[in-house]
Amino acid sequence: MGQRAALKPVRHAQPVAELMERDPAIVRGLKIVELVAQADRPLPLTAIGESAGLSKATAHRIVRLLEREGFLRREPDSRRFEPGHRLVGISLDVLRHSSLRGERHAIMQALVRKIGETCNFTMRDGSDVVYIDRVEADWPLRLHLQPGSRVPLHCTASGKLFLSHLSARERRRLLASLPLARCTDRTVTDPRALETALREIRRTGVSTDNEEFLKGLIAVAVPVTDPRNRKRICGALAVHAPTVRLSLARAMEHVEALRATAARLSRTLGQAASAVKR
Repeated sequence: MGQRAALKPVRHAQPVAELMERDPAIVRGLKIVELVAQADRPLPLTAIGESAGLSKATAHRIVRLLEREGFLRREPDSRRFEPGHRLVGISLDVLRHSSLRGERHAIMQALVRKIGETCNFTMRDGSDVVYIDRVEADWPLRLHLQPGSRVPLHCTASGKLFLSHLSARERRRLLASLPLARCTDRTVTDPRALETALREIRRTGVSTDNEEFLKGLIAVAVPVTDPRNRKRICGALAVHAPTVRLSLARAMEHVEALRATAARLSRTLGQAASAVKR
C-alpha cells in the first residue's frame, strides 16, 4: 500500500477583505455560522450581530435566511440560535469522510489492539448519538453498528456523557422533549433519577451503560474535548462489549487507556483546525 497523503494546509485564495468587497453577504453568513458553531451555548441575535460587527437589521436578515435554510436553528420558546440540522450534517460528513478519518481510525485501532474490545467515536446530533467511526474487535460475538447509525441519548454511555455536558437550561429543555423510552429493564426513565446520574457523570468525566440500551451489553465512555476549548466536548470515545465476555467493573479498568486515546483524538482535531487556518 502507498503512503497516505499528508494533510495539506488550505490557504485563502484571496484576502478576506477583498472577498468581503466582492461578495459580503456570503462572508457575513459564514462568519455568523462560525460564531454559532463555536459557541458553548445558543446565542441571542444581539450577541451574534455584535460579535460579527453587523447592524441589527443586517444580522436579523442573514440569521433568518440561515434559519430558513436549516443552517441555524432557533431554540423553542427562545430567541437564541444554535447549529441547525444542515450545519450539523455537514460537520458529521466532514468527520466521516475527510482525510481526518485515516488518522483517527489508526489511533482507535491501536486502542482496540491494546484492550481487545470494540471502540467507537460518536457525536451528538440533536436528540441522537451518531456513530462517526468504529473499530471492531476480532470476536465472533459483537454488536454491528456502522458509522452513521443513531442511538438514544438517555440510555447509552456516550449519550449520557453528552447530556451531562449541556448547560442546565439546555439539558432541561432537551430532556423534556425526549420520550425516555425504556429499552431494557435497567433503562433510567425518571427525569430526576437521570439528572442525578448526569451530575455524577459530569463530576467524574466517565459515563457507563450497564445494560441500559441493550440487554447483555455494557459500555464505558469518556469525552473527546474541543481542542479550542477544553471545557467543551466535541465527541465521545467508548468501549463496549457483551457481558458474557466483559463485566462493567473490568471495562472500567480501561478508563485511563480511553482517556489517553481521547486526548490523542483531540490533538488530531486541533492540528487539522490549525492547518485549515494557515
